[in-house]
Amino acid sequence: MKLFMNNITKKAGKSYGLFVLILALLLVSCGTENTPEEMPTEPATAVAAQPVATEVFATWTAVPAIVEEKEVEPTEPPPPTNTPLPTSTAVPATDTPEPTATATDTPEPTETAVPPTTAPPVATQPPVPPTLPPEPVLGVNLLPNPSFEEGHYNQDGVPELQLPVGWRLEWSTSPTGLGSESWDVFVRPEARVLSTAFLPPSEHPLYIYDGNNTVKIFKGSGAVDFKLLTDVTLEPGTYVIEAKMFADTVQGWSDGQKVWAGAPDSAQVRFLVGDGGTNWQSQRFGQINVHNWTFSIDEPKTITVGIGLRGIYAIANNGWFIDDLSLRRVE
Repeated sequence: MKLFMNNITKKAGKSYGLFVLILALLLVSCGTENTPEEMPTEPATAVAAQPVATEVFATWTAVPAIVEEKEVEPTEPPPPTNTPLPTSTAVPATDTPEPTATATDTPEPTETAVPPTTAPPVATQPPVPPTLPPEPVLGVNLLPNPSFEEGHYNQDGVPELQLPVGWRLEWSTSPTGLGSESWDVFVRPEARVLSTAFLPPSEHPLYIYDGNNTVKIFKGSGAVDFKLLTDVTLEPGTYVIEAKMFADTVQGWSDGQKVWAGAPDSAQVRFLVGDGGTNWQSQRFGQINVHNWTFSIDEPKTITVGIGLRGIYAIANNGWFIDDLSLRRVE
C-alpha cells in the first residue's frame, strides 16, 4: 500500500507537473496571442500616425500652395489696374504726335529766322584784311573835308543836324533789342560843327586833333545808332581808313563832374566801306580813341566810306567828338 501510494504520488506529481506544464503552455499561448493583438495595436497606432503626419505635412505644404494662390489673387488685380495705366498713358502718347506734328512746323519759323541769320553776312567784311608792311608808305588823304575846316550845312534844313560839307548823317529808329520800354528804341541824334571859339581852351586837345574844328554828335537821355558817311572814288589797291574821336559817354554828374558809363559796351564803333565793314567794337570812355582798318578793292569804283557809332543805353549823354579822319592808299 505504501508502495502503491508512493507510485500514485509519483504519478500524481508527474501528472501535476504535466498539468502545470500544460497550464503554463496554455497561458503562454494565450499571452502570445494577446501580445500580437496588442502589439499590432501599438505599431498600428504608430503606423497610422506616420501616414497622418505625412498627410498633415502634405496638407501643410499644400496650405502654402493655397496661400500662394491667395497671394497670386492680390498680385493679379494690380496688373489689370496697371494695364489701363499704360493704356491711358498711350492716350497722351497718341496726342503727342500732334504736338510733334506741330513741332515739325517749328522748323518753318526757324527757316523764317534764317533771314536774320543771313542779315549779318549782308554787312560782310572784306575777306581777310591785307597785311601791311612793317612801315607802310601811305599816300595823300583821299577823304573830302577830313578835318571839317571847309564849312558846314544843315542836313535836310534841320538846325539840329549841322554837318561838315561833304558829309552826311544816317541813323536808325529801330528797337535796341534790350527791352520793350519807351527808351529801348534808337532816336535821331543831334550834330554840331564846333570851332575853338565854342570850346574852353582846356578842352581843345581833347576834342580837336587837326585845324580848328571838330564835329560833336550826341543825344541826351536817348539811345543812338548812326553813320557819318561820305563818297570817294578809288583805284584798285590797299587802303587804310583811320578815325579819331573822344567818347563822351556819360551816365550822370556828381559835384559837377562827369560820371562815365558803367557798362563796357555803352559806346561802340565800326568802319563802313561799300556794302561791308567791320563788326562793332567797344570804346574807352572819357578819352581819345584812335581806330584804323585796312581793306582792298579789285577795280576802280566810287564807294561810300565812313564810321558807325552806337550808344545802346538811354543814359544821360551818348556823345562823340570826331576830328581828323583819313583814307590813304598804301603805296
